[in-house]
Parts: sequence; C-alpha cells; structure tokens
Amino acid sequence: MIINICFHGVGTAGAEREPGESSYWIGRDLFLGVLDEVRGRPEVRLSFDDGNASDIEVGLPALLERGLRATFFPIAGRLEEPGSLSPADLRTLRAAGMDIGSHGWAHIPWRRLSAPDQEREFVTARDVLAEASGGPIADAALPLGRYDRAMLNRLRGLDYRTVFSSDRYPTRESEWLQPRYSVTAGDTVATVRGFITHRPGIADLRARASSAFKRRR
Repeated sequence: MIINICFHGVGTAGAEREPGESSYWIGRDLFLGVLDEVRGRPEVRLSFDDGNASDIEVGLPALLERGLRATFFPIAGRLEEPGSLSPADLRTLRAAGMDIGSHGWAHIPWRRLSAPDQEREFVTARDVLAEASGGPIADAALPLGRYDRAMLNRLRGLDYRTVFSSDRYPTRESEWLQPRYSVTAGDTVATVRGFITHRPGIADLRARASSAFKRRR
C-alpha cells in the first residue's frame, strides 16, 4: 500500500491569503523530522501544495540531503507573487529530479465550476505551469480536496495521469485518485509515524466510504 503525505508551507506563514492557511504551515524542525522518519520507506510518497517559496528554500535542500523525491503542485496564478515560487524555481525543481503537477489557477474548489472557469483551472493552469517549468504536467492536486463525479470525469477526459485528494487513508499505487495525509501545525513526528505504520481500522473505512460517496455524487 502507498501512503501519500502532503506539505504546504514550512516555517512561519506570512499574511494569510485565505482563512485557515496558517494552520497548514509547519515548523522547520517538524518538517525535517518527518523527512527523517520517511527516509528509507519506499511506500511513502511526498508532495507539496500551493507553491510557497519555502518549497525551494527549505524543502528542496532537505529532500536532496536525504535522497528523497517529491511532487510539487504550485498554483499557476500565484507564480512570482511575493512568497511564491517563480518559473525559475520550477525549473530548478525539475532539474533536481522533482516532479511538477498542477494545483489549478486560483486555489478555488473545482466542483460546479462554469465552463470558462474549468478551462482556466484545468487547462490554462496546466499549460502555464508546463511552459514555466519546462516540462509536461501530468498530475493534479485538488484545491481544498473537494470533488464529485462530473469533475473527475472532466479531468479524466483531459488525460491527467493521477489526481490527488485530501482523503486520509492508504491506497494502492495503481489508483487514479490518490488520497493524501496533509501534515498540519497540530501534528508531530509521532502522529505522522502513525499515518505510516497504523493498522487499518474504522477511520480508514470511513475515509474510503466518504471518498466513494464523493466519486458518485
């Protein structure tokens, strides 16, 4: 089984661009502790959402030091904003062996978008990130983790290879919709270790049932 672990910001968050954003920022010591915990565990896959500058300032050096890889999901509409990644940063990540995916254009929920908004979030954002990073964009991470059947069908029709959600349970590598555990300010190395080593239980069944409901609604 695969365990997907997701980071957002490392260090101290600046002014929040949306309510609750700071709760997804974690301290540098916790971040490094989590990387040390997952090193040598091939079943653990790492990713970074939102395209914060800490991805390149803290994340990349720490990954390289430990021989780890990750997928980075920047927000296309924030490229080169203060505190965000630039196109040069994306190319640096690629050159270091990291993968780049899409987190859309504006970090808004993708459910029930109008046709023009779907085009911007699913197509334009992918094209902009491909050009900025100098390579193809095959994967997407759902902003705020929200989805339904129509939205997933649209992404399949656009040939996204893998789509990542915020559902919290282990999964098979072959699954197209991949759940992830987000590491938040309330976590510790011990709680993250629990994501990785816990035995399947009722919480996993509930998370799977919730995902199945969202995929069919």
